[in-house]
Formats: sequence, C-alpha cells, structure tokens
Amino acid sequence: MKTRNTRSDTTGRLAQRMRAVCDLIARDPARKHSLQALAACASMSPFHFQRSFKRIVGVTPKEFIDGERLRSLKSKLRAKANVTQAIYEAGFGSASRVYERVDSRLGMTPKQYRAGGAGVEISHAAADSALGRMLIGATDRGICFLQFGASDAELLQALAAEYPAATLQPMPAAQRGAFDEWMRELARRIEGDAGGADLPLDVRGTSFQMKVWKALLRIPRGAVLSYTEVAREVGSPRAVRAVANACASNRIAVLIPCHRVIRGDGTLGGYRWGLERKRALLDRERAKMR
Repeated sequence: MKTRNTRSDTTGRLAQRMRAVCDLIARDPARKHSLQALAACASMSPFHFQRSFKRIVGVTPKEFIDGERLRSLKSKLRAKANVTQAIYEAGFGSASRVYERVDSRLGMTPKQYRAGGAGVEISHAAADSALGRMLIGATDRGICFLQFGASDAELLQALAAEYPAATLQPMPAAQRGAFDEWMRELARRIEGDAGGADLPLDVRGTSFQMKVWKALLRIPRGAVLSYTEVAREVGSPRAVRAVANACASNRIAVLIPCHRVIRGDGTLGGYRWGLERKRALLDRERAKMR
C-alpha cells in the first residue's frame, strides 16, 4: 500500500510539472519553445521530459504547441485580424504550414474561419428517429454535424453556433435522394444493425481528438471499451480525461460511436445527448448480436 501511495504521489508531482509547462506554452504559444527549454522548466532531461509529457498530457510537446497556436490563430481570426498577420502572430512560420492543417484541424481556410464560416455552404435536414428529433448538416465533403435535440429550432441553433457565418440552407431537392439514403442507413444503425454503407464524413478536430475518434470507429458493434482502454488504444494510457473530453466533443452522433465508451466500473458514464439514448443504442446493438 505504501508503494502504491508513493507512485501516486510521484505521478501527482509529475502532473504538476507538466501542467506548469502547458501553462507556459499557453501564455505565449507564438514563442519558439525548444524542447531543451521546456525540459529545463520541468527540471528534467529532454528525453525523459518528452516521454513524460506525452504520457501525462496525451500528446507530444510539439503537438501541444501546434494546438495552442491554432487556438490563438482562431481567436485572432474571430477578432477580424488580417489573415497573414494573424498567421505569423500565432507563431506559424509560414501560411503554408497553416493550410497543411486546414482539413483536419481548422476545418476550413483561415479566411473562412475568420468570417465564422463565410463561404462554407452547409445543407441541413431534420427528421424523426427512434431516438428523437435529429438534424444532419453536410458540406460538399460529407456529414459534419449529426445531433439529437428537443426541437428543430434547438438543433439549428446548435449548428449556427458552430458556423455562425456559414451559409446554412435546407437540404436542396437535388440532394434529397442522398439524404433519404443517409436516413435509412442511420435508422439501421440506431436499431443496432450492422452498417450497410459507409457514409461520407467531414470530421474536424485536434490531432488527439482525431486519434480518439478513429479508435472509436474500430470498436465492434455491440462491444464497449472503457475510457482507460481507449486511452491505451491511442498510445496515451494516462490521458483518460482527455479521451473523455474528446468523446464529449464529438459532433457526429452514432456514426462516430462514442456511445460505445463507458467507465471502467461498467457504468455508462456521460453522453452529450443523454444517457437514455446511450443505453438504448447499446441495448439494441447487443440484442442484434445474440
């Protein structure tokens, strides 16, 4: 027991050091934070610091710095800063480095993001499902929004909050055939049946969130993993809280199956669309596997 407490104390002190480093980066993400300087802040060798940082935080120091710079860039763009100026002030060495991250990190070009999604067209349609009212939002690349809500107005408000200046329009008649097929596929999955077709997704998130969401897609229908097990799957066994946050940040219900992640003690844990929906999805999947 004494050994266990000693290990816990050591981990706690290590986490405090990593938190201090994260705070240092967050205060000035544009600064050139060398591995040696960050390791010195933690009073560790660069080798042990890098390993410890990823184990505790869930991402490498470089990935964390990039994430903070992207967060800074988003803030500057929302404030209507000049795009080029915002890119350099956020710490990116060139505009090309930002555009390399557009597809998976920012979700749109910096100019579009600065304008709250201006220039991005999102078609949407609502429908009833076995789990209540549901809204799908899609770009020309695929589904970017799939959520449950109490009303169409609530769901549209959530979509608009994500893309305040995007062009939101009802699903055009020309796309109704594809939408109807999407709804039939979703109905099958909500009922616990195996997916008959892969639906196109336009997924946006940080590098760590993308790792988690890809791990969720590998969980078999009817199976569950704990948050701790998912953390191990993505190579960051101590990033359990970060995994939970990534699940809570999922904007595409059912298709990215965050409902298949539960607590280590077997209880359901959280679900942004309500535990009753989570329980229903799992019960139906398990019933179809018998």
